[in-house]
Amino acid sequence: MTTSGEVLARPEPASSNGGQSITRFNDTGADFPQVCAHELFEQQVARDPGAVALVFGQRQVSYGELNERANKVAHMLRKRGVGPDVLVGVCLERSPEMVVALLAVWKAGGAYVPLDPAYPPERLSFMLADSQTVLLLTEEKCSALFSTVPADKTIYLDAGWPLLARESAENLAPISDPSDLAYVMYTSGSTGQPKGAMILQRGLVNYLWWAIRAYAVEPGRSVPVHTSVAFDLTVTSLYTPLLAGGTVELLPEDLGAQNLLAALLRSGDRSLVKITPAHLELLNQQLRPEQAAGICRAFVIGGENLLAESLRLWRGLVPPTRLINEYGPTETVVGCSIYEVQPADAATGTVPIGRPIANTQLYVLDPDMQPVPPGVTGELYIGGAGVARGYLNRPELTAERFVPDTFGSVPGACLFRTGDLAQYQANGTLYCLGRADDQVKVRGYRIELGEIEAALAAHPKVRSCVVLAREDEPGNKQLVGYLVPRDFIVPVAADLRGFLKEKLPEYMVPAKFVYMDSLPLTPNGKFDRKALPPPLVENVSAGTGGSPRTETEKLIAAIWCDLLAINGIGIHDDYFDLGGDSMTAVRLLVRLHETFGVDLQLAALFDRPTIAGLAELVDSFVLTRRESGSGAAQREEFIL
Repeated sequence: MTTSGEVLARPEPASSNGGQSITRFNDTGADFPQVCAHELFEQQVARDPGAVALVFGQRQVSYGELNERANKVAHMLRKRGVGPDVLVGVCLERSPEMVVALLAVWKAGGAYVPLDPAYPPERLSFMLADSQTVLLLTEEKCSALFSTVPADKTIYLDAGWPLLARESAENLAPISDPSDLAYVMYTSGSTGQPKGAMILQRGLVNYLWWAIRAYAVEPGRSVPVHTSVAFDLTVTSLYTPLLAGGTVELLPEDLGAQNLLAALLRSGDRSLVKITPAHLELLNQQLRPEQAAGICRAFVIGGENLLAESLRLWRGLVPPTRLINEYGPTETVVGCSIYEVQPADAATGTVPIGRPIANTQLYVLDPDMQPVPPGVTGELYIGGAGVARGYLNRPELTAERFVPDTFGSVPGACLFRTGDLAQYQANGTLYCLGRADDQVKVRGYRIELGEIEAALAAHPKVRSCVVLAREDEPGNKQLVGYLVPRDFIVPVAADLRGFLKEKLPEYMVPAKFVYMDSLPLTPNGKFDRKALPPPLVENVSAGTGGSPRTETEKLIAAIWCDLLAINGIGIHDDYFDLGGDSMTAVRLLVRLHETFGVDLQLAALFDRPTIAGLAELVDSFVLTRRESGSGAAQREEFIL
C-alpha cells in the first residue's frame, strides 16, 4: 500500500525475475472490519450524531438526522421484502434524499442499482429489467422515466415521505454480511447492451477503510460530490467522509464542472477532491496559481490515463496539494492501485499507476497466464478482496473475465482479467500501457465501442459504421463515428445525435461524424480502424441553421469552425449538437475574449449555445461598455 509518506522511485532497469510480481510486489495484507459499510456509518453516527454529514446548498443534515431518515425508509423496504442480495433501483438527482435512499437499501439488507436520471428511458428500462429490481426509489420529477414500472413497485421519497415518516427511526438489526452484494453498477458492454458488475460489501469496505487512511479523510472536513452515483468514481467522494466523520458537499447537477469550480473557489482545505483527468484539465484552464493553492489537501485522479503535463499547475504549490493517480475498473471496487506524484518525478509522460492497495494483488501475465518479468508487457489481472462476484445474468462473460486465482490461497477466489496492458518496473512500480481490445476511456467513463456501433447501425440511414476514440488534439479525446450512408442519403449530424441520445448516455454519443463512400478493410475482411482518416473540415458533417448575418456572427462562426473543424455551421445550430464539449467550450471563451474583449462564464454558453445567441450577448455587452465609457482594453466580467 502506498502511504502519504512513501516515496516511490523512478523506473529501474528490468530484471529477469518474473516471480517478484507474485510475491514481493503483492504483499499487501492488512486488517479491515468484517462488517458492512452501513454498520461503519452507524458507528460514526453513535460517535457524533450532531456533526454535519451533508451540505446541499443552504441545507445541512446531521449524522443523526441522516441516519434516522435512512432508517425510516429501510424499515419500509424490509417490510416490502428487501434482504440480502435483493436489488433495489435508486434514481434520484444529487440531494440528501439520494444519500438517504442508498443507505436505506443497505440498512434493509439489500443492494442498490444506481440509475442516473440523465440516462435515456430506454437504457434505464433495460437496466431495471435486466437487474430484476424488486422496488424503485425515486422522486416525482423522474416518474416519466419509469412509466412502465408498476405503482406498487415505486416509492417516492418526496411525495411519499408522509407515509415513510411513520416508520421507526431506530437502527435495524443487521441481516446482511460482507459476502452479500453492496451494489450492481452497469458499465458499457461490447454486445450492444450494458452489463452489471456485482460488487460485494467485503470489497467495498476494504477499499473505503484503506482510502480513509491513505487519503487522510478527517472528521469535520468536507469532500465534494459532483459526479453521478452511477459512476464509480463517486463511491470515494460519497462514502469515505461518511465513515470518517467528514462532511459530504453535494453539488447540483454540473455543467462543464462549473459547480465544482465554484465550490473550490468558495472555500478550500478539503480532505480530498476526486476527479478525472478531464475535470483536471478544465480546472487547469480556469484557475490561476494563486487560486489553486490551498483548494484541497489531495486530488485523487482516476478514470483514465493521467499525463504528467496535466499536473504542472499543481506541483510546487504552497501549501502543497497531494496528487494521486488512482487506477481500478468498476469490477474491482473503484480503485485497486495508486501512485502519489513526487517532486522529483518527470514533468512529462504517463504517470504510473503505482502499487496495489491493501488486500489486493496485481499480476502482469502472458497469454498462458504466466507472470512476465519486470520490464516486459503483459495483461493486467487483479485479485484480492475487491474482485466482484461477476456480471449479473451474464455467466459466459463472467467465466471469460473472472478466472480462477491460481496464485492465491483462498479457495474459489477469482482474478479479474482487465484487458489492460501493463508493465512492472524492477522497483515494483506499475505502468498501464493501454488496451488489448477496443474498449476506451473518455472523460473517465469506460466505453465499449461496439455498444455505440450497434446503436448507430440501427439508424435507418446508416448502412455500415465504425466508432473510434481519437485524440487528434492533445488532451481532448473525442468519439468519432465513421459511417457509410444508406442509399446515398446523408443523414444530418443533429439527427444522428438525437437518435443516439434516445439509446445511449450523453458521454457515449460521438462528437463528430465522418461520411465515407466505404469503410477500409484489412486483408482478412475486418474494418481497418487504423486506416480511418482524421475528422477534417471537408469530411465532417455540418449544421443547417442559417448563414451569419452580422459581423459579430461571422467572427463567432469562424471561431466555431476552427475549434470544431466543421464548415458551414448555421447561426441557429447548437454548439453541443455539433460535437462541442466542455473542453472546447473553455477554449471558445478564451477566443471570445481575445476577439471581443469580453469575459463570459461557461454557463453563458450552456444558456445560449448558438452563434445567434452568443452574438446577441456579445453585442449587448459591448454596447453597455461603450455607453458606460469603459475603455476597450478594460477587462470586465459579464455574468448571466
